[in-house]
Amino acid sequence: MIAYYLDNFSPFLVKLGSNFGIRWYGFSYLLAFFCGFLLLRWLAQRRSCELPATKVGDYICVASLGVVAGGRMGFVFFYRFQHTLGDPLSILRVWDGGMSSHGGMIGLTLATFFYARAQRISWVGLADNIAVVAPVGLFLGRCANFINGELYGRAATIPWAMQFPKEALDLPDLGARTLAAAVAVKPDVGNIESVIEQARTGDVALQHVLQQTLTPRHPSQIYEALLEGLFLFTCLWLLRVWTRPPRGMLAGIFLLLYALVRIVVENFREPDAPLTGPFTRGQTLSVLLIVGGICFVLYALKTKRHEAA
Repeated sequence: MIAYYLDNFSPFLVKLGSNFGIRWYGFSYLLAFFCGFLLLRWLAQRRSCELPATKVGDYICVASLGVVAGGRMGFVFFYRFQHTLGDPLSILRVWDGGMSSHGGMIGLTLATFFYARAQRISWVGLADNIAVVAPVGLFLGRCANFINGELYGRAATIPWAMQFPKEALDLPDLGARTLAAAVAVKPDVGNIESVIEQARTGDVALQHVLQQTLTPRHPSQIYEALLEGLFLFTCLWLLRVWTRPPRGMLAGIFLLLYALVRIVVENFREPDAPLTGPFTRGQTLSVLLIVGGICFVLYALKTKRHEAA
């Protein structure tokens, strides 16, 4: 029998209390915005971007607000709409988690549009350049998803399959079985959250219990990090620095490639919302990105405007 790897990482980069500290997920956002600042400033300095290098920091601040607000609202309306109707204040409980990459893109697009209009520069040109650096944030976010053990993949028997303790929290029946097995080993273990926490902090017996009860699954977060992040960044960065595409082309290519990659990877990811026919929520939303990507590409081909050399 294959001994599958147990994703047993702590969600905290630095833990300052029982449930307080610097989390990997929040740190990934900060690191993504910092990397975005450095990369976009470099592009601005070499005049690949109309935005002056001195104003890149201001734009990144505005963009970060758009990403966070859009990501949160997208999660609420795309994935938890019925729950939110019954508990509207859940929108504000960001510490409970919940962000949508599709919502983040909508928020980033709106922030870019209004900032560019205020600065009287081409918002399509600015969208091209932020599209080039955005995959870095997607890569870091998916890595944080992996560390948190969330948004895991579908059941699998592949040699690199992994087991994610959060499954016991998401599936009540599995959680009850896991807790019963843990109590048989350690009667005073407490609840299922306590089982997972003690296993994470080194209790070998409880780690063995989790390995016996959890389902081996695709590490879909890693697939997404490599494809949505590394693959997209490599393609777009090379196009930005080696070619001179018309304004709108890079933004369109980003939307098209992201949508296609997401549609493929969703086949390996456990659905986290009701299906739309045979399609997951992520696949359905990605169709809208394809439409947006085609519009950007057609605009670029029609106008044939370039950044000033």
